[in-house]
Amino acid sequence: MSIGRTLAVALTGLEGTLVEVEAEVSAGLPSFALVGLPDSSTLQARERVRGAAGQIGSPLASRRITVNLVPAYLAKRGSGFDLAIAIAVLAAHEVVRAASVSRVVHLGELGLDGRLRPVPGILPSLLAARREGATTAVVPHANAAEAALVEGLDIVTAEDLAEVVRRHGGRASLKVAAPSPLAPPRAVERGQAAAPELDFADVVGQAQARRAAEVAAAGGHHLLLTGPPGAGKTMIAARIPTILPDLSDADALAVSAIHSVAGRFDARDGLVRRPPFESPHHTATPAAVVGGGAGFALPGAISRAHAGVLFLDEAPEFPSRVLEALREPLESGDVTLHRARGVTRYPARFQLVLAANPCPCGRAWGRGEDCSCTPLARRRYLTRLSGPVLDRIDMRIGVGPVDVRREAAAQTPEASAAIARRVARARDRQAARFAHEPWSLNAQIPGPRLRRDLAPARGEQRLLDRAVETGRLTLRGHDRVLRVAWTLADLEGCERPGAEHIGHALALRGGEAR
Repeated sequence: MSIGRTLAVALTGLEGTLVEVEAEVSAGLPSFALVGLPDSSTLQARERVRGAAGQIGSPLASRRITVNLVPAYLAKRGSGFDLAIAIAVLAAHEVVRAASVSRVVHLGELGLDGRLRPVPGILPSLLAARREGATTAVVPHANAAEAALVEGLDIVTAEDLAEVVRRHGGRASLKVAAPSPLAPPRAVERGQAAAPELDFADVVGQAQARRAAEVAAAGGHHLLLTGPPGAGKTMIAARIPTILPDLSDADALAVSAIHSVAGRFDARDGLVRRPPFESPHHTATPAAVVGGGAGFALPGAISRAHAGVLFLDEAPEFPSRVLEALREPLESGDVTLHRARGVTRYPARFQLVLAANPCPCGRAWGRGEDCSCTPLARRRYLTRLSGPVLDRIDMRIGVGPVDVRREAAAQTPEASAAIARRVARARDRQAARFAHEPWSLNAQIPGPRLRRDLAPARGEQRLLDRAVETGRLTLRGHDRVLRVAWTLADLEGCERPGAEHIGHALALRGGEAR
C-alpha cells in the first residue's frame, strides 16, 4: 500500500484554504473513489485523471484508488483540483517522487489528452497559499500572467501533465497535441475595435447634473438622476469612471481577485487599476446582481463593481427584489451569501448611480402636458423605488431637456481631465484627513464619528437640524447630507464645511423619501 500527498486550494468567495490531497493505492477491486466533499465537477476529475495518465505513458493500475481531500468538512468545487489529484495518484504509483510533490501547490484542469487548461480564481488561490506558508506552486501556462502578480511564491508553469511529472523526477512523454479548437477567451476581445473614449466634453448642458457627478466621484456618494428620455442621464453616468482616480494597491488587488473568481480577469496588463463600471440590464435576476448560484455563490454585479460604479439604468424597471437587496450592501460595503454548503462573503463597496424616467411614458416633466400616464400609473412607477432605498441615495438630481440654441452659444463643455484633477485634489485631502482611519472617503465615515468629531459648528448646521425636526430628513439622511457637505468643502479647499456647503448638500439631496 502506497500513499501520495500534495496540495491544492479551495476557494470560498475570495477566501482560500490550503487543501491536502492524499491518494492511496491498495489491493482490491479496481475502483477510483474521490472523497472529502467534492462537487460534481470535482468528482469528474476521476475520468480526466485516468485519461491524462494514460496519455503520458503512466496508466493507472487496476487496483483500488482512493483520493481524500482534507479538510473533509470543507466543500470543494471546480476542475482546479485535477492536477493535484493526478500528481497525488502518480506519487502513490511511485511515478513521481513523493517528497518532491508533498509541499507544492498544484492548480489546473486536465484534458483527456494530458494538456493543462486554465482555471478561474488563480490570483486569490495563490494569495491564500502564500498566506498559509506555501512556497511553490504549479499552474497552467495560460494562467502564468495572473500567477506572476503574486509575489513571494516560486511559480512554475506547465503546458501539460507530462511536463509536471518530469519536473518531479518522473518519466513521461506526450504526443504533440493539436492546438485547441477553442480560441483563448480574451484573444477575440483584444482583436476587436477599441471602444470610443468617453468624455464629459460630450455632454451638452446639464450643469447641475455634471456638478453632482463630480461631487459623487470626489466623495464616493450615491446618485439618482431623474428626467425625460434623451436628457443625458445615461451619458453622464457612463462618464463618471473617467473622472475617478486609479485604484489603490489594496483595491486593485481586491478587484482583480473578484474578477478572477468570476472568470473575467485578463492579467496581461497587470492588476485592474481603473475603477470598474457595471451596468446590468433591468431584466437581471437578484443572483446576477447581488451574487449567487447553485451550490456555490459567484460574485454578482455589485461585487464586480467594488471600488467602482454600479449603474442601474431605468431603475424603476428592475424587480423590487433586486432593488431591496441593495440596501444592506450600501450600508456595510460587502455582501454575505448564505447557501446550503456554507457562507460566502464578497466585498461590495460601490458607488450606486440610478437613472429613472419621471413616469412610464417619460413625458411627465415640467407641466407634463404630453404625458399619457394616469395618476395611478405614475404613482406606481415612482414607488418602485422604495423609501428605504431612496433614503440611502445621497443626491437626487433632476435632469431636464436641454435648450440646444442656448447651449450652442455657450462655451465648450469642460472635459473629463479637468474635472478629474479637481476630484483627485479632493480625494487627496480626504486621504490626508483619514490617514490613520480604516476608511478613506467621506461617504465611508461612520455616523457616530461624523456627528461627534466631524460635525460643523452648531450655528452652521441649523438648517440641517431643522430639516430633521420637521421630518424632511431621517437621521440617516442627516448623516448623508453632512458627508456630501464635507465633499463640497474638500472640492473648494475648505478646512471644514460651512452653512453654504450644508445648504448646497441639502439642495443636491432633493426631495425626501416618500
